[in-house]
Amino acid sequence: MFKIEEVNFSYGRDRTALVDITLEVSRGERIVLLGGNGCGKTTLLKLMDGLIFPDRGRILWNGHPLTRKNLKHMEKEFRQRVAFLFQDVEAMLFNPTVWDELAFAPRQLELSDVEDRVEKWGKRLGVHEIFKRHPGELSIGEKKKVALASLLVLEPEVLLLDEPLSNLDPRSTGEVIDLLWELGVTTVTATQNLSLAPELGDRAVLISEGHRIIYQGEFDPLLEDEKLLLEANLLHMHRHRHDGKIHRHFHPHDWE
Repeated sequence: MFKIEEVNFSYGRDRTALVDITLEVSRGERIVLLGGNGCGKTTLLKLMDGLIFPDRGRILWNGHPLTRKNLKHMEKEFRQRVAFLFQDVEAMLFNPTVWDELAFAPRQLELSDVEDRVEKWGKRLGVHEIFKRHPGELSIGEKKKVALASLLVLEPEVLLLDEPLSNLDPRSTGEVIDLLWELGVTTVTATQNLSLAPELGDRAVLISEGHRIIYQGEFDPLLEDEKLLLEANLLHMHRHRHDGKIHRHFHPHDWE
């Protein structure tokens, strides 16, 4: 579905975001992008969503080059089939009610079954009981669910998810993980939560602090490779108490 070939991207002259990124995403595949803050995970998702475009290299979507020019001709189809969940979901919520949030994208795409879609996905995400509330009144976890529901009403083929479990309580975290399994769609998820990463996908893609992919493959070998995890800033060292003694050793990132 996506073919990314030697992509480079910088925010101005002094802020490199990605270097020589090559990656393929097949239909139905569940990929997890891992790396510390600032490594380029979010930038890669934005490139795949056609929000920004490479400085060098190219991205193909279903065989079509994803460029500004091409996107103008296929934007309606692309926006219905590829959906992007921002890490800061508050940037996605701007309608007067939760119901209107879910209805917004189907209305923009002039779909014929807006009400049916809103009811279906509102119930699926458990937000139907707050349809009449203003999004600004909701908790962070509720906002995350509403934002995700507002994407799923389009029933996209690809979900690009930026830290989808951040700010969720344990019950909601479990519900979202189960939902992503049940959907069976292609997903590319960015996270730095090493404990939950294997539950979010089948293939790990590790991006270093140098903004390059340094590992692609199964999770088990990666999670046992302390050198790679350190290179990607996914291990940290601090003091803690164990059996009455204070000592220091490496710990994985278990947060988003």
